[in-house]
Parts: sequence; structure tokens; C-alpha cells
Amino acid sequence: MQYSNAGPQARRSGAIRVATVIAVASTFLPPAASANEVDPQVARGRYLVQIAGCNDCHTPGYMERAGEVDESLWLTGNPVGWTGPWGTTYPPNLRLVAGKLTEARWLVYARREWSPPMPWFALRDMTDEDLAAIFRYLRHMGPAGDKAPAALPPGQEPQGPVFRAPAPPTPPVQQ
Repeated sequence: MQYSNAGPQARRSGAIRVATVIAVASTFLPPAASANEVDPQVARGRYLVQIAGCNDCHTPGYMERAGEVDESLWLTGNPVGWTGPWGTTYPPNLRLVAGKLTEARWLVYARREWSPPMPWFALRDMTDEDLAAIFRYLRHMGPAGDKAPAALPPGQEPQGPVFRAPAPPTPPVQQ
């Protein structure tokens, strides 16, 4: 191993050159995110998921526990179905769904018309930026949980627990 015979002045000069190179190079690099920083779009997606009520159906036990469900379980689908005149539907595991889609395909998927009780019209009316933020949050969370049960047609009795919706009342006949 060789040791430098350079004096303190030469060592300081070399250190200054290294610091200058690092400072100049760092102006061209994006800032490194710390482990505690969250992408603002991911944070916005989390917020939208909460205020739009996505967890109410897509997270097991969320409604029953007034939202007191560990975030690691959020949006993993729900085996509790919704039964009504349309048949029986189950809230899908959105984390698995988002893992299979590009952001562009997510926009199409989210805006399609869904069976009740999904308020698809709320997603239809969201901006691309809002839906993209939700997608980024889902991707940030990563895959977890199982695929939701398949929907059942009207008249087929579900095997597991369901919320039952009555048929809407028949409107009066106008004369």
C-alpha cells in the first residue's frame, strides 16, 4: 500500500477538487428521495381513495370498523358480495388489478360502467390526474390478497356473506 507524502495543503487541495466535482455533478442529478418521502401523486391517490369511499367496499372490514383497518389490507378486495336484481357482485382486489395494467389501461378500466353498487359514474367524472394518482397509489402498495369471487347472474344464490339490496320500487303509472 502506498502512502502519500503530500502535505496538508496538497491534501486539502485534492479534497476541494473532489467536493467541487461532486457539487457540479449533483446539479445534473435528480434529488434522491429519502425513505420517508412519498411521491406527491401517491399521497394524493391515498387521499382520494379515502375520501371517495373506495375502501368501504374494496377493503375487508373497513365499513364495519369505521376505517380502523391496517393500511396493508387496503383495496385487497372483499369476499362479501352485493346481491340485488343485477345478480351478485364482489368488490375486486384493486391492487392485483392495477398490477396487471398500464396507467393508460387503468384509465379505461376505471371509467367503464360497472354493476351496482359500484358508483362508476364517480370514476367517470374524475380527472385523468385523479385516476392516475389512485393508480400510482395502488402500484405503490403492491400486490396483496386474493382475487375476488366471480360475479353471479340474477337468480343464482351466493354461497358466502352478502349485502342484499331490494329491487327498486316500481314507479307509478302516469295517466
